[in-house]
Amino acid sequence: MSVIDKPRLDHAHMLSLLESMIRIRRFEDKCAELYTQQKIRGFLHLYDGEEAIASGVIPVLTPADRIVATYREHGHALVRGVPMTAVMAEMYGKAEGCSGGRGGSMHLFDSATNFYGGNAIVGGGLPLAGGLALADRMQATDSVTACFFGEGAVAEGEFHETLNLCKLWSLPVLFVCENNGYAMGSALARTEAETDIHKKAAVYGMHAEVVDGMDVVAVEAAARRGIQRIRETGGPVFLECRTYRFRAHSMFDAQLYRDKDEVEQWRGKGPIVRFKGWLLENGLVDEADVAAIETRADAEIAEAVAFAEAGTWEPVEDLEKHVLGEQPPPPVPAKPSGETEEISYREAVKRAIREAIERDDRVFLMGEDVGAYGGCYAVTKGLMAELGEDRIRDTPLSESGFTGAGIGAAAAGMRPIVELMTVNFSLLALDQILNTAATMRHMSGNAFGVPLVIRMATGAGKQLAAQHSHSLEGWYAHIPGLKVLAPATIEDARGMLWTALEDPDPVLIFENVMLYNQTGTIDINAGAVPITGAAVRRPGTDISLITYGGSLYKVMEAADQLAGEGIEAEVVDLRALRPLDDETIMASVARTRRALIVDEGWRTGSLAAEVSARIMEQGFWNLDAPVGRVCSAEVPIPYPKHLEDAAIPHVESIVAGARAVMGR
Repeated sequence: MSVIDKPRLDHAHMLSLLESMIRIRRFEDKCAELYTQQKIRGFLHLYDGEEAIASGVIPVLTPADRIVATYREHGHALVRGVPMTAVMAEMYGKAEGCSGGRGGSMHLFDSATNFYGGNAIVGGGLPLAGGLALADRMQATDSVTACFFGEGAVAEGEFHETLNLCKLWSLPVLFVCENNGYAMGSALARTEAETDIHKKAAVYGMHAEVVDGMDVVAVEAAARRGIQRIRETGGPVFLECRTYRFRAHSMFDAQLYRDKDEVEQWRGKGPIVRFKGWLLENGLVDEADVAAIETRADAEIAEAVAFAEAGTWEPVEDLEKHVLGEQPPPPVPAKPSGETEEISYREAVKRAIREAIERDDRVFLMGEDVGAYGGCYAVTKGLMAELGEDRIRDTPLSESGFTGAGIGAAAAGMRPIVELMTVNFSLLALDQILNTAATMRHMSGNAFGVPLVIRMATGAGKQLAAQHSHSLEGWYAHIPGLKVLAPATIEDARGMLWTALEDPDPVLIFENVMLYNQTGTIDINAGAVPITGAAVRRPGTDISLITYGGSLYKVMEAADQLAGEGIEAEVVDLRALRPLDDETIMASVARTRRALIVDEGWRTGSLAAEVSARIMEQGFWNLDAPVGRVCSAEVPIPYPKHLEDAAIPHVESIVAGARAVMGR
């Protein structure tokens, strides 16, 4: 053991280790008591028995290092230096809590200490940690991200996706598996074919070792070795800390899955009993030292409880606060040059990506086959050769892992563009998009934002059959905390990306596959465009045709046909699906007094249904006829061309829908 590895077992250090563990234990004992009094609610997962891990690992980190924890994170937060008063207030749900009362027991965040919070999704914090480390690697810092998780997480795909990515890219993550033997109520042997967890990490070629998680000195020594290795090599290290939680999975748990005798046997070799006993037996501390520690802990806990009790409830009027960050001003329109050129939608997107990366060192693109292959739809062809492999990053086929890494990199100050090859594949990353990207700002009380852009191809029309032809934009538009865009024009394809990258929140951009070959003219000085607000693409007086994305050109053609029948249709391109531009929609309906919504999503639960409901709520008295809808048929998209064409909105069905609304 080197000088770097070896804990400094002087009197002060030994007392600090003991005090750290006692402080956690007594704090959580008080939390359990407060839970029975219904002052702390929801799920309460206690760290009882695992204190040696947080106490041994976290003090070895520097203030610049980052921490990602689990839903059992009170001990991690306290050792990291999050004030106990703020932690307790958060447990109460008070506004003075470290997450503003919005996270609760499972979601403690603190930007001042680089504490990136607990995560209630098993394994959900692993990709986030990989992304934080990616940001540090790209920013050339020597920081380390420590990621804590239980052994139950190793069965999740995100565990394997993240370990593979971190080893592949040599990212500075200290993975700390707190193997307490039970994933909720399932013993390890009941859930894992290989119960030696560290072997799973070793398969990926990273350094992995096992440590007695009940021995705080052993944990600290292992942490010192691991962190030093990371700082020297830049690559990840894995620690399996074998420990045991004495309490149930949560305070809600009846704990019927293990014998009381088993728990008592483990309590006899618990980290506090063991370390305190060793110190006392060897005369390294005395009972007065222990009593002083307990007195200090009790006084701090009493102060924390009083602080929480005196705390304030956030006003109901602030309910929608921190869903989105402070909104930037709209971009200043570029001055037209008077000179235009004709380009394709594909080229417009490519230019937007290139310009963003050239303008801002924080911007990079990552996704499956975006680099050497040039992108599934050839959008990024040649960009890796132009901009380098650091800025155009080919990822493994691990949508949840690399999307979560993008989220972490964004939270650490980068501006990632994540490309998900198709909307179908985005479902593999839905956990990260919904549970982390969309919620982090809110759950952290505005401590952390996620300025991330996710691009994906969407829509049908290329005979790709049921699994590659979805239009799920409406699903994502359902989620608070996201912005959802559907650029239909060359100008929007070219200009939305830069504005989205300057937004403080996650922005999803859906590019319809039928648009990539579409061409149009654009001013050579064309620049950023707003990412809010609908646009009237064609004025009219008789009916409002409301649509977005790939359906816009079908609707424009249908409007031409209707004009030949004496029906002047106004065409509204929604552009942004979240937030919707109610003002433009209602103004159009007020002019025409009729509306037809064209949506490539399925009719049931569709975005068209949402727009229709808003028209009924806000513009009912302006209507001369019921709102009509033309949507995709309620079938998986078929492979044969004639059936595919029949399944999605087409010009003839749009014209027929408009006639029906007009009563013709």
